[in-house]
Amino acid sequence: MKAFVDRDTCIGCEACAGTCPEVFSMDDEGKSVPIKEDIPESILESAQDANEGCPVSAISIN
Repeated sequence: MKAFVDRDTCIGCEACAGTCPEVFSMDDEGKSVPIKEDIPESILESAQDANEGCPVSAISIN
């Protein structure tokens, strides 16, 4: 599974990076950037928590 961020929707609140820093980080524009690789099974639950915690639903995991 991979994480995707809709950069037009992202408000840069950093909730995803705080919840799952192994998958999400913030770029120079203050927007979330997911890792490019598949999400390791060991942190998939944390990545899904970040998805559910996004206040503007900018994250999708599939």
